Amino acid sequence: MKLISWNVNGLRACVKKGFLDYFNEVDADIFCIQESKLQEGQIDLELPGYYQYWNYAVKKGYSGTAVFTKKKPLNVTYGMGIEEHDNEGRIITAEFEEFYLVTVYTPNSQNELARLDYRCKWEDDFLAYLKNLEKTKPVVVCGDMNVAHNEIDLKNPKTNRKNAGFTDEEREKFSNLLNAGFIDTFRYFHPDLEQVYSWWSYRFKAREKNAGWRIDYFCVSSSLEKYLSSADIHTEVLGSDHCPVELQLKLK
Repeated sequence: MKLISWNVNGLRACVKKGFLDYFNEVDADIFCIQESKLQEGQIDLELPGYYQYWNYAVKKGYSGTAVFTKKKPLNVTYGMGIEEHDNEGRIITAEFEEFYLVTVYTPNSQNELARLDYRCKWEDDFLAYLKNLEKTKPVVVCGDMNVAHNEIDLKNPKTNRKNAGFTDEEREKFSNLLNAGFIDTFRYFHPDLEQVYSWWSYRFKAREKNAGWRIDYFCVSSSLEKYLSSADIHTEVLGSDHCPVELQLKLK
């Protein structure tokens, strides 16, 4: 089973930059996007053979997630059931026979860490949400988690130490996720691989220089470890300031 996750940074713009070519070429079983920046009715995306599920932010042109899947889920829910977190279209949960698939666009802590306190509360509530799902069946969580976990996960760790996405607080929250029994699948397969990132600023020719951050993830419940086949980051794919990340599972 092939799963893809991609922060498209505005789906309408990404479609003009080859989104559908990549979507059709990669032929994923499940394809998740973040930061769609859409309201309902603003795009008519024809994806033959796929069921489509969308979560829109209340605020126009902001955030938003979607899941496209060949197999119809048993159930689909939106948000985590906490009102203060659920008006920005950040979470979709699709239940399949073998696992829950959760796609997430984690809030950014913003300039001068204006939203760091909220972000930390979000992280605690989201982890509790995932662990509650796990009581029923394993979880695959993917998306833009807006944190580079360790120094190996960004080009300039020293100068970014107190910036959004690489604060001690955010990194600790990601450690909490792993300590709660989740596997960072890319590091599982590539524990020491350096200079592979999933996001680059549009400024300062960052992508040309590969001055990036690894902030897009597939994490899975530890009980799925035996089904892990591969995990990759497709740095060659353009169309957004992020690139797609991939997970392959060997399911019966």
